[in-house]
Amino acid sequence: MQFFNKLLRFKKLYIFFSSFVLFIIIFSTTYLHANTFKVSNIEISSPFEVNFEKNAVIDEGFKTSFFNLLTMITTSSDRNKIKNTSIKQIKGMIDSFRISEEKFVNNEYFATLEILFNKKKVLKFIERKNIFPSVPLTNKVLLIPILMDTETDSIYLFDNNIFYDRWNDKINNFQLLEYLLPSEDLGDLGKIQSAINNIEAHDFSELIGKYDLQDYIVLIIYKNNNEIKILSKISLNNSLKLDNKRYSKINLQNENEAEKLIIDLKNTYEDTWKKNNEINTSIKLPITILVNSKNYKKISEVENALENIDRISEFYTLKFDSKNILFKVIYNGSPKLFLNDMNKQNLNLIMSDNVWSVE
Repeated sequence: MQFFNKLLRFKKLYIFFSSFVLFIIIFSTTYLHANTFKVSNIEISSPFEVNFEKNAVIDEGFKTSFFNLLTMITTSSDRNKIKNTSIKQIKGMIDSFRISEEKFVNNEYFATLEILFNKKKVLKFIERKNIFPSVPLTNKVLLIPILMDTETDSIYLFDNNIFYDRWNDKINNFQLLEYLLPSEDLGDLGKIQSAINNIEAHDFSELIGKYDLQDYIVLIIYKNNNEIKILSKISLNNSLKLDNKRYSKINLQNENEAEKLIIDLKNTYEDTWKKNNEINTSIKLPITILVNSKNYKKISEVENALENIDRISEFYTLKFDSKNILFKVIYNGSPKLFLNDMNKQNLNLIMSDNVWSVE
């Protein structure tokens, strides 16, 4: 009898100890970067004069960093709705910041800022403006720029093509798309030149297949003395979109005008990419996830995944005992998107009785 009493006490002690350890794991873990948007390498400067105010210079850095963040998570049209956000509102969304590389050169103050914005506060702020933010995912795409001179019936892919020469001259750290241009190949040029009379219907799959990239953009520019007509075939996330633009009174020989045109095209492609990765905050899908409470490594992996998936607006521990732990998740998207996001975190889920179990 004493043996069974001891065994019972041992079992209770084991349950208590397991629950206590689980409690420590769940509630003592802190997440810094998962809960924040980090904006780095913001350079600030100001003349070092009698009326020099360091705080005012830092505030300008805050404004620049907030604009860069908005550029990554909102489309160009939506940014117009929030471009006049006050510095007080911006500061209210900052968790912390760091100043580095401070120096004075020729009576000029220079420094570099790194700012951590509170992710939930930023997303709530954007949601209140009736804007759907986007997941700030970077992506590498193949860009095939084809310049056609309709007056001389000439076609250019590499040489004498300002879009090929200048496309990657100016790169901003808030841009999500990184562009790979095709290497100069006379065979590729010959095939494109042979299709000059029907270039829009030309099959570029052979050229695209030479590069290990899923996404691509075929940019066709028709140029004459009066206007420029542009057709973009944008293939992102296995979705093809056609975009047509017309520009008048633009001289491609003028570097400033050519640069403005390239910037406008890049904005179009960035907006298309963001639309593909939009977070629909109007969708609030409740999900329950079950994990074995004795598998502490898996619990940690699930928590890290839930913290790092931007479409998850919140999650919390619903229940835990000596056998299982249940997480409640609010997801801004469809079940298919949720499974895809979890798969990207190397987590496989199985549905049973409206509960997702982690394998």
